[in-house]
Amino acid sequence: MAYWLLKSEPSVYSWDRLVADGRTHWDGVRNAQALNNLRAMQPGDRAFFYHSNAGKDIVGVAEIVRAFYPDPNDRSGKLGMVDVRPVMPVPQPVTLAQMKARPELAGMALLRQSRLSVCPVSEREWQVICEMAGIGPETARSGD
Repeated sequence: MAYWLLKSEPSVYSWDRLVADGRTHWDGVRNAQALNNLRAMQPGDRAFFYHSNAGKDIVGVAEIVRAFYPDPNDRSGKLGMVDVRPVMPVPQPVTLAQMKARPELAGMALLRQSRLSVCPVSEREWQVICEMAGIGPETARSGD
């Protein structure tokens, strides 16, 4: 299982909307590196759902439920998407400032490449953030 972080402006697509929808496709990614990250995602992988711009915090855990597939609206054939579903909200949102304050997260892609909308998260980073969010890493993996 791999770990990721998906960024979305809450005014465009929020955690609450994902919960209400139950499942969605993650599209609109144009950055080459972020697209490569989407291509690497596999069903069963987990992702933190991060509200960017307003809030700037991790608010939930999602699961990748469909691997990368072509965006039917892209005539170039270069763009694609994955499908995600909500697993659980985090009991305690984890702010960008809190992540920046943790030395063990200094190498995290979110902190090094702040404009990247789809970022990998290492297993250690996943564990640290789960702890900060008030959930056990195993709980975040299983959703129970």
